[in-house]
Amino acid sequence: MTEDPGLVSLIAVALVWGAAAGALLPRAVHRLAVEPGEPWRAACPGGHPLAGAGGWIGWTVCGRCPRTGGRAAVPAAVTALACGALAAATGARPELAVWLLLAPFAALLAAVDLAVRRLPDQLTLPLAAATPLLLGAAALVPAHSGSWPTALLGGPALGACYFVLFLINPNGLGFGDVKLALPLGCALGWYGWPVLLAGAFAGFLFGAVYGVGLMVLTRAGRKAAIPFGPFMIAGTLAGLLVGGLSASGQ
Repeated sequence: MTEDPGLVSLIAVALVWGAAAGALLPRAVHRLAVEPGEPWRAACPGGHPLAGAGGWIGWTVCGRCPRTGGRAAVPAAVTALACGALAAATGARPELAVWLLLAPFAALLAAVDLAVRRLPDQLTLPLAAATPLLLGAAALVPAHSGSWPTALLGGPALGACYFVLFLINPNGLGFGDVKLALPLGCALGWYGWPVLLAGAFAGFLFGAVYGVGLMVLTRAGRKAAIPFGPFMIAGTLAGLLVGGLSASGQ
């Protein structure tokens, strides 16, 4: 099979974008990873005020503290791999720009949820508003391979499912997960209902595997709380990869 030079270049650009965007996340994760009711952190663990880009964006949490200076590698690698995979699956279609724009914010949400089991409204709600708007813009470009009406319905549909689960078991699923389901459902809905179902199922599957592993390795109880946002995001990524590859094969 002959490699497409254009696709290879696109993947390379996506990898660089993901690495650069992911490397800027540690400071934002540090500031947002606080318990409910607490103000966002304005200083590093060493007490130095966070400056530069409003104190939110930086390669390190604090350049003056060596112990906080090397935390960019993991988020940079994860975001780069996600963006590269999305580029490989989606190709040069307008929705790829939407996925690449949203990926760093999804990575930020996942990191904060892993740290404090919290999905801040300051991220989930703007993401819920921006996702349908960005996909609406992508739908105006003739080369797109998705359905904006289905995306608009997918967000509320997945959000409603998570809301029902929240009502059934509020200790096992946070209301932040319900709000996160809105943009994720919208993104998955872009490729149709089968992809939405597959992505949602993948999120639950990833979470279940993690929960079982936690019980086996740490003897945690069946009702132990786990951060579910990262698994929702991972399931959505899996769904988008499947949807992008399916659209490429049509």
